[in-house]
Order: sequence, then structure tokens, then C-alpha cells
Amino acid sequence: MIWPDKSEGPCFDELSVGDRFTGAPGVTLTDGHAAAHQAVLGDRLRLPLDHALAAEVTGAGPLAHPALVWDTAIGQSTVVTQHVRANLFYRGLAFRRFPVLGDTLRTVTEVVGLRENTRRPGRAPTGLAALRITTVDQHDRPVLDFWRCAMLPLRDPDRKTGHRDDLTGLGVTTPPAPPLDGWDLAAFRDRAPGEHFADLPVGRTWRVAGADVVSSAPELARLTANIAMAHHDEVSAGGRRLVYGGHTIGVALAQVCRAIPNIVTVTSWDGCDHTGPVHEGDSLTSTVEVTARDPLATGGLLHLRTTVEARAGTADPRPVLDWRFTVVTA
Repeated sequence: MIWPDKSEGPCFDELSVGDRFTGAPGVTLTDGHAAAHQAVLGDRLRLPLDHALAAEVTGAGPLAHPALVWDTAIGQSTVVTQHVRANLFYRGLAFRRFPVLGDTLRTVTEVVGLRENTRRPGRAPTGLAALRITTVDQHDRPVLDFWRCAMLPLRDPDRKTGHRDDLTGLGVTTPPAPPLDGWDLAAFRDRAPGEHFADLPVGRTWRVAGADVVSSAPELARLTANIAMAHHDEVSAGGRRLVYGGHTIGVALAQVCRAIPNIVTVTSWDGCDHTGPVHEGDSLTSTVEVTARDPLATGGLLHLRTTVEARAGTADPRPVLDWRFTVVTA
């Protein structure tokens, strides 16, 4: 079934495996998007900030920040998850090409697995919807491909759907080679002082100094076309708005870039688990580890794991994110 545009997204019991959602508006990435996104997340990734360096390294126009690209794709996928209660994981995200400002992103979201949760007294019934998200540009060139798993309520609490799909293997894939044809990583290394691929061994770990407060949460959701009600409406969220998971990831990436200033770009994610909720006003801290290395002709790929804790006021920190991803270094 292909779903048309509706004023309200589906609930769990209205979904079937194979449903495809094509109604999200395309989004043209602009300087305005880039500036607003950077203002919320404070990222220091060099190429999206330095258009001259990006042109020298990539041979293309101003590079869009990879987090702006995936945030927009995730936002477009919320035509399926407007009623989301929580997002459990992202898996297998991989860039097929790196967009530039001026490119337009269009996304199709397909339901690839459904599992109703065990019912508990006093709780509204919910289920897990596994979604495959594919994003292309204005020329239908592939940009992103990934999976996410959202928890959704049932519209009819008395209905038993019988959905029992095994979601454990979804999105567990080997990422493709990063799309770096024509990129001059040696030029990046020459322009960026400090440590590069050869200086960063497996096991190197950083506890990033200082916390970052989560602010402008609904503004980031609006910027990226994210219509999940839990990020906008405290009543829908059960009394307190939830921060969009990509916001936590974006802050984590900003902290990773403070630890490793010479990341060229992010090319793929092995997986990303949201291990706890985040609310506006929380302060986030990260620990980053190099878990593996793959050399390229110039530089190489670093496989990283970052774990994030959130602290509200003087309360003890609590785990909120476990993110495993791969970056390009020169």
C-alpha cells in the first residue's frame, strides 16, 4: 500500500509490512538551513564551515553538513511516526553521495517489520515499527539508506494485531565504500594542522571536557520537517516533550569533533541506540573511542563509538546514547 498525504499519521495497528510513504515534501538545503542547524548544534566539522576548503578537497560546491542531511531525511520519515512514543535504534545508515547546498532531498519510508509489544496492565498498548528510509536528490541519485525502529501506540487498544516479526537482524549490513571519488584528502591534511589518521590508534579514548546544554529542541525539529508530536506537544509526549534523537546525536558529533578536530566527514553508522530519553535543558557529555581503522590510499576510515550521558541539574548522569559510526580522516 502506498499512503497518500494525511493530516495525521498512522498508528501501529494501521500499518502493514510493505506500506510505502511518499508524501513528505522535498527539502532544498540552503545557507539558511545550514546556519540554523549549526547554531543549534555548534558543530566544528571543517568542510561544511569552510566553503573554500570544501571546494579544494571535494571539487564541488558548498558541502552540506552530514547531520543536516540525515536530520532532514529522518524528519521526512516522520510522516509514518507522527505518533511516536520513542525511537529505539538507527542501523545501517550509509551515504551514497554527499549533497551540497542547493540540492533537494526526497525520501521514501517503507515498513519492513512489525512487532507488537507485550501488554502490561495500566499501560496503553504499543508496537515496534521497523522502517527502511531511502533518500535521493533532485536527479534521483541515491543519498542515504538506513533503518530506524519506532515505538507507536495502537489506535484501537482492544485490537490484537498478531505482529511478531523478528527485528534483530534488520539493518545489520556491511556499509558500502565511502563516495570519495575526486576528493583530495592530501589537500585536507595539508590545510588542517594537528592529528590525522596516522596519529589515531585503536583504543584511543577521550572523555570530552565540558557538557553541552540541549536547547532549541522544537526549533530543530521544525527546521528538519520533523512532525513527530512528542517533540512539539508536551501532552502528546505524556507531560514533557521529548528531544528528537537526532538532536542528541548532533550534540554528540559536535563533541566528537572537539576530540578529533580533523574529521573530514561521517560516512556511515553501524548502529545507534537511544538508551534513555533526553529533555530540553539536559546537559550532555560524551566519551569517544577509536574501535577500528581501515587505511585508504590517503588517510583512512576510523570506526568510532561514542556513549553519551545526560544530566538534569544536580541529578546523577544517566546514559542516553550509544552510537557506533565511521568517519573519514586524511
